[in-house]
Amino acid sequence: MNLALVRLSSLGDVVHALPVAAALRAHAPNWRLTWIVERREAAVLRGNPAIDEVLAVDTRGWRRARGARDLVAVARAIHLLRRRLRTARFDAALDLQGLVKSGILTAATGAPLRVGYTAAFCRERLNVLFTNRRVTPPPSARHVVDQNLALLAPLGIRAGEPEFPLVVAGEADAAIERFFTASGLKARDRVVVLNPGAGRPDKRWPVEHFRELARRLTDEGAATVLVVWGPNELVAARGIVDGAGGPSALLAPPTGLEELAALLRRASVVVSADTGPLHLAAALGTRCVGLYGPTSGVRNGPYGARHRALQSRDGRVASLEPDAVFRVVADVLG
Repeated sequence: MNLALVRLSSLGDVVHALPVAAALRAHAPNWRLTWIVERREAAVLRGNPAIDEVLAVDTRGWRRARGARDLVAVARAIHLLRRRLRTARFDAALDLQGLVKSGILTAATGAPLRVGYTAAFCRERLNVLFTNRRVTPPPSARHVVDQNLALLAPLGIRAGEPEFPLVVAGEADAAIERFFTASGLKARDRVVVLNPGAGRPDKRWPVEHFRELARRLTDEGAATVLVVWGPNELVAARGIVDGAGGPSALLAPPTGLEELAALLRRASVVVSADTGPLHLAAALGTRCVGLYGPTSGVRNGPYGARHRALQSRDGRVASLEPDAVFRVVADVLG
């Protein structure tokens, strides 16, 4: 069986789809699995033992094309991709995203069996035009991880306990080890990683809340706080570190996805809103406290019983008070 998985983005959603690849590999080790993913998220799949090939596309770049030269380059890239997909001769394709663009790519595989969600579970209902076996996850599948695994049913696969196969690159791991050593951090230390970023403004916990949490963790929780940051988040991260004060609040170095994974794996606890680094940390086995407002901690929380998802009552993540979050983090730290 030659099978394509289509989950393009974003980071957290790609992580949530990893158990599908793991279940396929466990069920049929000889099947060939190709994962079609956005170029930016492809790094998290490199070297993954459950996947034979990672096929990176750049639909974000295609949408940004404006001039004639860019449009010609996009047309060529799409032509080469279509030819690559057709020559692969896929037997089946699973659309784990439920968008029109993921549906188009699923159809472009030419697979006779194209599995996706029923319209009610698609983010864009027109996605159903591109699949020919549509699955409604059972009511027991409340989390998106379990909903993804429901798509295996048409292949006759019933998944066991979800597994998140991830590989931390050696070079990235060594770089983070050097940072920890230079910062005086040891394996036995209580290191709480704070991630203030999120893809949507309404998901972000206020910087002043993070600042108060950092201060209490260093003053009362006997913890070292390490603040990670991504593009356009450095000012916020520095504000949290400066507001906490003292040598126990540190700014993380710049990280790509591989370095970020190496860093998150070393944390005692990760505190974050509903965003990719939170789900990456949970998949790596690090205990997590997720902060939820407009999204659901039941459907999108850090997966697994050892994690905690705090849900605001009014749909505003800012309504989660620092004191309540501190008490939960302290409890998770033990």
